[in-house]
Amino acid sequence: MSITSAIVLYAVSWFMVFFIVLPIRFVSQGDTGVVVPGTPKGAPATHIVARKAKMTTWIAAIVWLVLAGIITSGMISVRDIDWRGVMAE
Repeated sequence: MSITSAIVLYAVSWFMVFFIVLPIRFVSQGDTGVVVPGTPKGAPATHIVARKAKMTTWIAAIVWLVLAGIITSGMISVRDIDWRGVMAE
């Protein structure tokens, strides 16, 4: 795996984990009953994105290590997902 592939794999893993972590323990302004004028009821009541981004970074690092280990070990290759037989042997 090249360095570019490793960076792309980490970026994809980071965003996938981020979108999974983002709604965890989400409290909207409508839930708290205090809606700031000019914002929708579904807007976040607290600023916790930075904390979730830090948590995502650690979780994504673990996910990346597992995925990179599987890829570099050769357990799964591109040819394993060639279901239509397009790639020549």
